[in-house]
Amino acid sequence: MTQERIDLDTSMGYLLKEAASALRSAMEDVLRPLGMTITHYSCLELLAQRPGLSNSDLARGAFVTRQSMNVLLQTLERDGIVERPDAAPVGKALPTRLTARGLRSLEAASAAVRSVERRMLSGMSDAERAAALHALRSMAASLRG
Repeated sequence: MTQERIDLDTSMGYLLKEAASALRSAMEDVLRPLGMTITHYSCLELLAQRPGLSNSDLARGAFVTRQSMNVLLQTLERDGIVERPDAAPVGKALPTRLTARGLRSLEAASAAVRSVERRMLSGMSDAERAAALHALRSMAASLRG
C-alpha cells in the first residue's frame, strides 16, 4: 500500500499556514512596541467595528477561548481601554465598548497592522489581490460548509 505524499511546495494548506505564520510574526513585531498582542489588537478592532459585543462574541471573532478573552477584557477594563456595565442589560452578556483611550490605542495599532498588510500585498496587482480575497473566502466557506 503506497501512501500519497504531500508536496510542500505546492500544498495549498501548507503554503497558507506558512503565509499565516509569517503574517502573525510580522504583526507581533509591529504590535509589541505598542504593548499589544494580536488578540488585544483583534479585540479592539472588533469593538470599533461592532460596539457592544459580548465576551463570547469577541472570543469567536479573535479565535480564542471565552476564558482567554475574559482575562484580556478584565485587563483592558482595568487599564481604561474598554468599559462594560456592572450588570447585563439583558441576559448575562456584558456589552463591551471602547473608551476614548481605547480608540487612540486602536488608531496606532491599525496603522501598524496596515503597514504589514501593505508589505504583504506589495508584490500583487489589484486583480491578484481581488482573486486572492475571493479564493480565501471560498476556501473558508468550503471548509465550514
